[in-house]
Amino acid sequence: MSGLERYIIEEMNEIHIPVLWSEVLQYLAPKSGESYLDLTAGYGGHADKILEVTQNYNEAVLNDRDQNAIEFLKAKYQKVKLEIRHDDFYNTALQLVENEKKFDLILADLGVSSPQLDRGERGFAFSKDARLDMRMDQRQNLDAWSIVNSWSERRLREIFVQYAEASEGRAAVWARAIVSARPVETTAELAEVIRRTTGHYERTHPATKVFQAIRIVVNDELGLLERSLPLIVKLLKPGGRVGIISFHSLEDRIVKDFFREESSLGLESRLEVVTKKAIVAEKTELANNPRARSAKLRVARRR
Repeated sequence: MSGLERYIIEEMNEIHIPVLWSEVLQYLAPKSGESYLDLTAGYGGHADKILEVTQNYNEAVLNDRDQNAIEFLKAKYQKVKLEIRHDDFYNTALQLVENEKKFDLILADLGVSSPQLDRGERGFAFSKDARLDMRMDQRQNLDAWSIVNSWSERRLREIFVQYAEASEGRAAVWARAIVSARPVETTAELAEVIRRTTGHYERTHPATKVFQAIRIVVNDELGLLERSLPLIVKLLKPGGRVGIISFHSLEDRIVKDFFREESSLGLESRLEVVTKKAIVAEKTELANNPRARSAKLRVARRR
């Protein structure tokens, strides 16, 4: 048995809980026969729930940029006919627009998947020590190690202000500490460098926002989202629904502003906002799936 086959079997035996899945079903309101595009399918958690309703596998497209997720999806859906794409969601949306595809339902869950966080070798979380990586697509060259060990102190400070939403002073302290500590090889080393600049803390580890900022840059998360939203509108059929699940304020603000702008153009408006405010997880889900605590769902309908 190959290492990849063993990995897939292990993943098959793990429980993947999609966040806000009942809310996704409520607000996207899938119907039998509708077509479905999942731009960040991951391990198929949301896709399972939606395809169970639509039963339309022939017009379903599942996309993800993570090679492990792609292999898992191929094994999971090997007995049905659906399209699986391995790319970031912007490139897939662009190609589908160019091919004049249209869908009734579109979903994008912007969060890092549980296997990416739980498998230390992916280098996303400081709870599991590993070489700094954080690439959602393992084919790309830029990784967290390169940013931490080769970017200038000024550039590091800028990304901490922009993506960690830190003050100029705090960002400067973090950037200076990282440059002074080079080489910084692992997630635990980076977390400790940041902790030493903070001293005592009570709840959230001070490196949390630093890791967020670096991950956003590695994967161009906000840039892909901003470029993809106009394409998603073009991919919706009249009456089609799009749901976006975000996990921090920077993402949510982009989605909220885009939906609001698109819905306020009068006769030229292409979208109607379905969720007047972001939908968050109920207490029951939070008890069973703590990673849902920062998830926010926004849904809009194509006019």
